[in-house]
Amino acid sequence: MQPGFDDNHTDESFLEDIVMNANVVKRDILKVMLDSVSISEYLCIVALVGLVWTYTLRSTLDENSLLFLDISLLASGFLILLFTEETLSLNLLLHYFLNISFFTTGLYVLAPIYQTLTKSISSDSIWALTVSLIILHLFLHDYSGSTVRAPVVCPYWLIRIQEFKFEINGPWDEAKLCFDIRD
Repeated sequence: MQPGFDDNHTDESFLEDIVMNANVVKRDILKVMLDSVSISEYLCIVALVGLVWTYTLRSTLDENSLLFLDISLLASGFLILLFTEETLSLNLLLHYFLNISFFTTGLYVLAPIYQTLTKSISSDSIWALTVSLIILHLFLHDYSGSTVRAPVVCPYWLIRIQEFKFEINGPWDEAKLCFDIRD
């Protein structure tokens, strides 16, 4: 921009104030692994739901076994809640009981509708829709509401890739055009 100098002119002091990788955060592998627990946990839950659905659809798992599995999972969930919750109040138990009641009632009321809807649809369409909805659910799920806050998915990869991060900060500014670009 100054007369007598080329556009790419730099003097000897140009790189004196360069700062490389000033904002790189060093991460601890143990903390990153602990932060990834909630995502791994949720992926396992979705995989288990998919397996139970597959076994039920193929009639490998009958209704009585499924009911026993549901009741045992519900009981073990409440036991885990009793051991891990610091302040277990009556309002919290009532909240969980109402959620379970609404879910069970909704399934009971909607089960005949689902049964008649799925009889007219081919099994290939049901499989494709199920897989698509599971993948969509995994991408759109809010992972921040879990017990362990998890930013990261693959801890080792995140730690390893930090070595290759290259950021340059310096005294220069972005180029400013000194002419009208409409010409």
